[in-house]
Amino acid sequence: MHTHPIKMKRGLLILWSLFYFSVANTDTRNQANQPLEFNQLKISRKYVQGKQDSTPKNGTSPSVHRGSTNNQREQDKIVCMPGQTGVAEFDQYAGYVTVDAKAGRALFYYFVEAPQDPSDKPLVLWLNGGPGCSSFGSGAMLELGPFSVHSDNKTLYKKKHAWNRVANMLFIEIPAGVGYSYSNTTSDYYNTGDQRTTDDAYTFLVTWLENFPEYRDRDFFIAGESYAGHYIPELANLIVSKNRATNVTSVKLKGVAIGNADLDDNLTLRATYDYYWMHAIISGKAYTAIKDKCSFNGTYTKDCLNAMNLVIQEKGNVDDYDIYAPICHNASNPYKSSDSLVFGDPCTNHYVSSYLNRPEVQRALHANTTGLGYPWMDCSQHVYDNWNWKDSPETMLPSIKKLISSGTRIWLYSGDMDAVCSFISTQYVLDNLGLPIEASWRPWRVDNEVAGYVIGYKGLVFATVRGAGHMVPYYQPRRALALFLSFLEGKLPPH
Repeated sequence: MHTHPIKMKRGLLILWSLFYFSVANTDTRNQANQPLEFNQLKISRKYVQGKQDSTPKNGTSPSVHRGSTNNQREQDKIVCMPGQTGVAEFDQYAGYVTVDAKAGRALFYYFVEAPQDPSDKPLVLWLNGGPGCSSFGSGAMLELGPFSVHSDNKTLYKKKHAWNRVANMLFIEIPAGVGYSYSNTTSDYYNTGDQRTTDDAYTFLVTWLENFPEYRDRDFFIAGESYAGHYIPELANLIVSKNRATNVTSVKLKGVAIGNADLDDNLTLRATYDYYWMHAIISGKAYTAIKDKCSFNGTYTKDCLNAMNLVIQEKGNVDDYDIYAPICHNASNPYKSSDSLVFGDPCTNHYVSSYLNRPEVQRALHANTTGLGYPWMDCSQHVYDNWNWKDSPETMLPSIKKLISSGTRIWLYSGDMDAVCSFISTQYVLDNLGLPIEASWRPWRVDNEVAGYVIGYKGLVFATVRGAGHMVPYYQPRRALALFLSFLEGKLPPH
């Protein structure tokens, strides 16, 4: 029997607060991807009219960057990153592209070319999730860019398996209000969602290519993770549509790859509880209650919410984004153990955040922070304090189907230690798609070890990465780079 909507509202808000408390007291390194909590909030917002629906008056933000100029590229070139040891073997750039001159909306980007033969390598756009989290801080500095930050918050070290070894990598902080990106129209921060993010990303890309014309005819790929399971299919379909409408290939899109993708609210949430049970995190009693009381069809009764609360009580202080990883308890005195040799330093995101708030770093990056009113953060306080996200489809399956029909290369991959957007949720999506199998399930290997498993469908490839959490390149950099190279080549990873 369904509960009364008012009671439903109260129960879901309580559930949201419990989920947030649980994650906030685990590992904040992964605050850049919070689809589990975002899905819970989307459920609750069906019944809530709140302050997120109000539109504030315009305020004062940094002055807008007026689009592209002939010398914009040289202005954006990074001479040297503060704390960088030695000379970089590649060119790197950072700056802004204006996507709405009237509103003064400008997106910050970081671009790093390949160290060897960049003219022979493709262009790849990387997008993190959230929604509302930084592709620069999390994607570049934490996961797959050329540098990351030591525990002194000042000096950098080179990452051995950076993805710019095999491609020219472009990162953007999107939407406005994320990281260094901003708008002169404050109401923009309270009126965003999937559609505006997609439109701004396309405008950014076309404008950016004007500043870097040698990449206009380069093979182009989009990769990302988590809530980028929304961003990427939507942007890819828009590119395909624009190319067809103009009869001109403005962007030479070849393929997309999405890691631990958030593709369907109900399937993602259902899979989380299945994952807990399969990995001995919750009891049979709690799991049975979930199975009996929760239909995961968009309607969540009081009995279902009570069952979910029981799970929260049982699972304890576990990092849902990598259930076996250590937790950062104190970034100023990080816990040292053999675990860090396997999982990396769990406090790295704190070092990155401190580094990106240093004035000399912001100057080197050409970042305009005047008037933002808050420090650089992994995720936008506009989104996470006020939950200002106007549109987010419950399922991306129609968008995925549309992209498959366009002939665009599609790869989905999953770190197998992530409980939030688990490999199980992706398998549920694949079951619903019902695609014919062209290459049977098998292991793939790196350095003579099983690195994961892969299956080829008609129009789509799915691969797992063994021993990786939600942010696959962070946990398994060697395996992630090998998988990424296979994706670019359009070949299944080696057996």
